[in-house]
Amino acid sequence: MELFGQPVSPGVVIGEVMRYIPFRPRLTEEPLSTADVPSALARYDQAKTKAREELDALENKMANDPEKAKIIAAHQDILQDPVMDEEIRSLISGQLVSPDAAIAQIYDTYAAVLRQSQNARMQERASDLQDVRLRLLRCLAGVPERNLSALPKPVIVVADDLYPSDTASLDRAHVLGIVTQVGGATSHTAIIARSYEIPAVLGVAGAMEHLSDGQTVILDAVEGKVLTEPSDEEIVAFRAKGEKVSAYLREDKAYLDAEPVTRDGVRMKVYLNIGAVNDAELAGAAHVDGCGLFRTEFLYLNSDHLPGEEEQYQAYRKVLQAFGSKPVTLRTMDVGGDKQLPGLELPEENNPFLGVRGLRLSLARMDLFRTQVRAALRASVHGNLKIMMPMVGALDDLLQAKAVIAEEGAALDRAGIPWNYDIQIGIMVEVPSIALIADMVVQEVDFISVGTNDLTQYLCAADRMNPAVRPYYQAYHPAVFRVLGNLARTFAAAGKPVSVCGELAGDPLAIPVLAGLGIHKLSMNLSSVAGAKRLIRRLNLVEAKALAQEVQNLKTAEEIKARLTAFAERTREGSSSIYV
Repeated sequence: MELFGQPVSPGVVIGEVMRYIPFRPRLTEEPLSTADVPSALARYDQAKTKAREELDALENKMANDPEKAKIIAAHQDILQDPVMDEEIRSLISGQLVSPDAAIAQIYDTYAAVLRQSQNARMQERASDLQDVRLRLLRCLAGVPERNLSALPKPVIVVADDLYPSDTASLDRAHVLGIVTQVGGATSHTAIIARSYEIPAVLGVAGAMEHLSDGQTVILDAVEGKVLTEPSDEEIVAFRAKGEKVSAYLREDKAYLDAEPVTRDGVRMKVYLNIGAVNDAELAGAAHVDGCGLFRTEFLYLNSDHLPGEEEQYQAYRKVLQAFGSKPVTLRTMDVGGDKQLPGLELPEENNPFLGVRGLRLSLARMDLFRTQVRAALRASVHGNLKIMMPMVGALDDLLQAKAVIAEEGAALDRAGIPWNYDIQIGIMVEVPSIALIADMVVQEVDFISVGTNDLTQYLCAADRMNPAVRPYYQAYHPAVFRVLGNLARTFAAAGKPVSVCGELAGDPLAIPVLAGLGIHKLSMNLSSVAGAKRLIRRLNLVEAKALAQEVQNLKTAEEIKARLTAFAERTREGSSSIYV
């Protein structure tokens, strides 16, 4: 049997399954008596104290890893949330609900709201809530903490989900791989798996049902599958594949600071995608040519208020100073529809990915847009800033946005506030309508960056967040490469740059095609940088151009993937791509 999911941390391992089933609370259904209320509240307070102590210990253990410590600190914030605390106490004292049932009811209510969002980041907050809920209920029940910190032997951990507290103290020496039924590339499990270099496949439907403790399986976290009952021949073949992948990943690390120059002397540019202003994210500036995508919406989504001009200015300045003279492409807020903002009432939409989001929301809420533009213009004197608008579907929206930027610049001039007059203005190409009028767009912008995740979604009419239509979301669809080819030719003729900042930019199979199409600016997550540079250095651009031409004439995504895999094998240097 083969089970399939999303590979989020590469590697191939063979080992025994250990199904991880965390504490499962049994909730008290019987109501309290009035006389029981004081003791029930005291038990709730004691559970909160115990939970806080456990999180303190876990946060201290993560002191040398700021990113993971931040996750645990977020759990502390949830535990101490005054609104949820008040609602739990109200259920206990006012409605005579038992402490465990009250905790479960309030946490489940808030988590359910977050799960309805189609925004991955908001969905992960629901996971955080469930993590704290379980910890609090376990402390209330007086059950000691069970985690994955001390395992008796090497295993492949299989779970419905792994919460941050499960993975924070992971026994790295004995966890060969991770399989979960839920989760994706942006989940905490994925982040920690990549950090620990543990092969992981998430979103494997039926994993807990079809896999059993002690069962030997093959976890292929390159292709995204789990093979049960492997034959001796399969074990030999996948063991060899695992050794090849491990060797390749080890070798990758040496290329983090390498110059991304092709074998025939073409210098490509590798940029960084960032989504937060913290030391861990900004440390990547030293290894790249600049920031190709600065997702400013984190300021809105990770805050309990709408950030003002000064708050945004300080954040943008910090990023620009971290990158120095290197370009930083600031994307204006890509929120709305599926990404709800605190303090801003947005109507529910039946089709949020086709709704009021990105630049559409900015133009609908001009107060928010002007505030962001002013902050960005003020920060521009601290570095090499570019401004880019997302979700642009028509030229009139683009022209209106450019007018706002010009007006705010003039207002700064009148106020005697300096800003960089030479800021380049560009757009994200995600909507097919704007891609099809590239000859008109090129006259109005200084550059474009292609968001291949959304572009693919719209071209294929397949919701990339919906597992039911996952087969129809085809990253290698011929239409994707044809659109990219047309954009590259149009902008090259005008002497203006095209970059790609979606997942395709860091995809080892896709990079040769992008290079062959003439797209020589790629922006990606830091974890993909070394591998991308290594691949570029073994590319011959003449061969890449021939490959790009061929790919645009293939009929199916499967044909294209097979051709790209064959190209990777033929052009390998030493050990091959992890896909080979």
